[in-house]
Amino acid sequence: MTPLPKLSVIEVNFDAVVDYDGRLVILVDENGKLETLGGRINKLMKGALDRVLASGDFQSLALGKVLSLPYPVGLKAQGLTIVKLNQNSGVEEASACGVEIAKAIECKDILILCGEFKKSANLVEGLILRNYNYLDQKTNTKSTAFNLQVMVQSVEEHVDKINEKLAVIDGVFFTRDLINAPANVLTTSSFAEQLSALSDLGIKVEVLDEPELMKLGMRTLLCVGQGSDSPSKVVVMHWNGGGKEAPFAFVGKGVVFDTGGISLKPAAGMEDMTMDMGGAGVVAGTMKALALRKAKANVVGVVGLVENMPSGNATRPGDVIKSMKGDTVEVINTDAEGRLVLADILWYTQERFMPSGMIDLATLTGAIIIGLGHEMAGVFSNNDKLSNQFIDAATAEGEGAWRMPLTQAYDKQLKSRIADMKNVGGRAAGSITAGQFLKRFVKDDMPWAHLDIAGVASIAQESAFSPKGATGWGVRALNRMIADNYEGVEDEPGG
Repeated sequence: MTPLPKLSVIEVNFDAVVDYDGRLVILVDENGKLETLGGRINKLMKGALDRVLASGDFQSLALGKVLSLPYPVGLKAQGLTIVKLNQNSGVEEASACGVEIAKAIECKDILILCGEFKKSANLVEGLILRNYNYLDQKTNTKSTAFNLQVMVQSVEEHVDKINEKLAVIDGVFFTRDLINAPANVLTTSSFAEQLSALSDLGIKVEVLDEPELMKLGMRTLLCVGQGSDSPSKVVVMHWNGGGKEAPFAFVGKGVVFDTGGISLKPAAGMEDMTMDMGGAGVVAGTMKALALRKAKANVVGVVGLVENMPSGNATRPGDVIKSMKGDTVEVINTDAEGRLVLADILWYTQERFMPSGMIDLATLTGAIIIGLGHEMAGVFSNNDKLSNQFIDAATAEGEGAWRMPLTQAYDKQLKSRIADMKNVGGRAAGSITAGQFLKRFVKDDMPWAHLDIAGVASIAQESAFSPKGATGWGVRALNRMIADNYEGVEDEPGG
């Protein structure tokens, strides 16, 4: 697994700066003003820092950008990176600046001289998120933790905020590692094993195997995986950090590989279907983050783990399957499998846990990419309050999300001649009809949101906070939503 840096928060110490042999980072405001520590460093460098700050290179540097000097005179450091950042910079500016530092320095040992800068936690967050690199499958290059020190005026003022960010980043990295893993490595069984290991953090984990799923009546979930040699599983994760209130529920689609089944996908690009368990990956990462920071809330995560393969035993187009709820579904396209997985676990989650609210996540439709690209996830909800809570949290974390419509006008596209419904409604409004399908498995009084993350879970180009590949989108937003709305709150979220 990709390790976090070995991080320490230390008080300002000039001698430690002089003797440091890694990479130094110093924050300087747009006017070139140095704090006391910076002034002492400049004196040791015989005024070289002043000359740089007076140069056109620094004057033309945009706010939040960096300028690096190799082997600075008078210091043992391998390099000095100057960051143009004002003391009153906000959260977004600090996080973006952390990204710029990561790009400039990569994974070398770093000492950041934050001094009196108040947003050190956000700076660190951006730096670490961008420094992620998935190397688990490379034989000659393995992930190693780098050393990161943050020098501040008051450790007490910063250390708790930084450690809380680290807990959430650990969850993000867990999600990224899961989504980046190839399907022969992340099988349904190995996925369940990794989730079971979360019990070490105080999460209660249950793994439901096929005989129990059949007994529960999860036939739509089981029909997706019946063509594969990998056994289908449902994993339930409980974090009980609150009081006696009902838990909030996260539900995730975990298709570890999606060939499309009998409705076989084209060969080109099929290798990317290792990311079709992205919803389950985000649920797993969020649960880990909540446990690591000891969230004062009750949260349950339920994920359905299957593999969609063609075989003599695979579900066929035209088959009719009865769901756990009891409704029958005519399978028109076996490549619309994620909604079949979610249908059963959504119903199971409500029946067993009676949650105060519920959000499902799934790399569900290519149509959402046509509509929103790779910048936004689609948000579908039956509850304005819950929808706004999530979108506000996503916006605060810089994770794009946009609300899409849900209305009965689209239900006619799901009508089946021989069953209660079809599993697809045609090309028109494909993401919306998928949401309408899921809504049939949500009880009328249940605050619920469906997040279609097909465009944001894994991307071909680097994003602001991640290299290309898995982004970990959603972990930070869901964590913030719980922190802002459900910790220590016993009444229901919906309204």
